[in-house]
Amino acid sequence: MFYDRRGTGLSDRERSDFTIEADVRDLEAVADALDRPNVILMGSFHLGPAAISYAAHHPHRVSHLILYNTFARGQELATDEIKASLITMARSHWGMAARTFADITAPGVEPELVEQMAHNQRESVTGEMVARFLELAYGIDVTDLLSQISVPTLVLHRRQSRVVPFRLGRELSFLLPNARLVSLEGAIHWPWLGDSDSVLTAIFDFLGEAPLARRRPVETREGLATILFTDLTDSTALTQRLGDEQAQELVRAHNTIVREALAAHGGRAIKHTGDGIMASFGSASGALECAVAIQRAVVERGEPNLQVHVGLNAGEPVAEDGDLFGSAVQLARRICDQAAPGEILASNVVRELAAGKRFLFDDRGVADLKGFEAAVRLYEVPWRE
Repeated sequence: MFYDRRGTGLSDRERSDFTIEADVRDLEAVADALDRPNVILMGSFHLGPAAISYAAHHPHRVSHLILYNTFARGQELATDEIKASLITMARSHWGMAARTFADITAPGVEPELVEQMAHNQRESVTGEMVARFLELAYGIDVTDLLSQISVPTLVLHRRQSRVVPFRLGRELSFLLPNARLVSLEGAIHWPWLGDSDSVLTAIFDFLGEAPLARRRPVETREGLATILFTDLTDSTALTQRLGDEQAQELVRAHNTIVREALAAHGGRAIKHTGDGIMASFGSASGALECAVAIQRAVVERGEPNLQVHVGLNAGEPVAEDGDLFGSAVQLARRICDQAAPGEILASNVVRELAAGKRFLFDDRGVADLKGFEAAVRLYEVPWRE
């Protein structure tokens, strides 16, 4: 079921309550009217936060949550200058603003269709309403609710989106406890325009209902990626010394630090590995910046029992069922095992990819690593000021 936001579409234009709480109350009314024990909830763009809020406050009413091209913090959507410009344009020149919004949300679409979209927007909502909705979107922050959502969540985001930067979708996937991120190519904002088949395929796969003809190949090449492994130092000994509860607190602290660093530096969490996390990056410099951020955050936490070692390698892993495999991944794991507490070790491939990117590398010589016939040259990445 799809419904118009109050104040838009076929609904009454009169609306005085421009708050996320009002949007959530409307969603509650629609969900209650369905008379079902739970719903599959999908929220996109400015109503994604309302879907997040509803799922956090009604966990037993939502079986699956789908978030498309949306965000948790509206402040991050654009610069203050751009926000002010869009709001002013909507209020003073709604006709021109509607065409501008259509161009931004559907780049590359046929001019006739863009013009039709602009016409539909002008007919569906007033410029003042759009300005008020933009002000609401830019002020929203539901970050604190993300940790409360335990239902399976699919985060779909266009990599080249001009409406909601891709990093905000990535941040959502890292901060939601049970989320899967599917990055989609393209910049068209609306899920029903352009490559809509990739949206449907991802949703069907997530719900376990995709026809076989729609499923992606089980095994694909990931392309060049930098793989990062972290591991909590001496986790078994810590458990014996501190007890299960305190040791688990350290694991949670490690996970929080790593996920926040990944969100800030363009990384993608692949999986937990016991007391560590495996992640991938599109660039070696992003992975190195993340590794440094992790170690500095550990020090800033000031917990003497919390120590982390990090290993990095780059190559072309094999992607299968959301995981990465192959020798590039195996070598990154072995390099992490070689690192000392508080240390970052990288392969020569990572060093060469990051040449000229202001990182320092100290040659640690060659090491015989389990499973690799030839010795591997390792480099320490100094990160302390």
